[in-house]
Amino acid sequence: MIFKPAQLGMAKLDPQELEADKKACRKIGPCGVGKKALYLNSFYIDRRYYLPYGSITRVFKRVAMSSGGFSGKGVFASMAYLVVEYDGGKQKQCNFKDERDVDALLEVLAKEQPQLHLLSAAGEQALEKKAAEKAARKLPELSEDAQHSLTVLRRAKEYLDAKPELSAELSAAQRRKRAQLQSKPVYRYVALAIFVLGVAAAAYGLYSVFSHTGSYGVYFALFGFAAIFLFSSYNMLPTAHNNNNAIMKRAEKAEAAMAEYVKHYPHGAFPVKSWYAHPIVLKQMMDAVEEGRAVTVPEALDAVKARLKSLNADVQVEQEEYDEVVVIKALFLNHDYQ
Repeated sequence: MIFKPAQLGMAKLDPQELEADKKACRKIGPCGVGKKALYLNSFYIDRRYYLPYGSITRVFKRVAMSSGGFSGKGVFASMAYLVVEYDGGKQKQCNFKDERDVDALLEVLAKEQPQLHLLSAAGEQALEKKAAEKAARKLPELSEDAQHSLTVLRRAKEYLDAKPELSAELSAAQRRKRAQLQSKPVYRYVALAIFVLGVAAAAYGLYSVFSHTGSYGVYFALFGFAAIFLFSSYNMLPTAHNNNNAIMKRAEKAEAAMAEYVKHYPHGAFPVKSWYAHPIVLKQMMDAVEEGRAVTVPEALDAVKARLKSLNADVQVEQEEYDEVVVIKALFLNHDYQ
């Protein structure tokens, strides 16, 4: 190993076991899931620390969100963290660039380390309270029309669940499109200009260092490489796959793939338009019917739209609803809730 992971808690692995486990660990974002331990990042170095699972009590997600996250005017600006509780209450917080990596890591832990709590203590209490409140909101008895709507929506959701990659790509492409539509193009070209200056500075710095023609060459080189790595890592540069045309084509392709899939729906017409065809949309529509906010399928869709429109920077929501809103709201924003 180039960098031997540092022991974070009281428990430790022997060197040979640690080396083999880290080498075979599943890398997810800056962290890693091994058979013996969880590998956590420092601010600069991925998988810098390790914690054997025996010392871990909880692993959960924490999200800091900007005011633009729920508004129609901003992008989904959020910062995701992985929080690990160990040794009787100590915490280690790891920052992730992509929230989906946090979700993927927790999903792996749920399968491979089922003894771990994947919610904070407060989160577990809130989840129990929310489950009780949700059960209380459900109508004790539904009309025949409402039951029919539930059957229609349940079948449609099962159909989408059979091809989860289509829904995932539809959401990801629409979120990327939303971010692109809300960003100012000038920022990318400023980033490109700084990147070019960084390349030039790095080249000049290296030339100065090796030719001994200047005393500040190393500083130029460091500045240049810093600019190169910074703008490359944050996908700020317009490239072949990161430009307006490519992003819009990706969104169109995702919509076309979903439209083709729902066209072959075996139970007649699909209950929602193809660009809203996502399991979470259908799940929220079912909730609206069960809670008495809608009876028919169109009414259920209107209820979902009304709820999404009501969410803004001043509205606090539970983590579960936040996760769902982040996935589907771009679908509605990009089509003006039509």
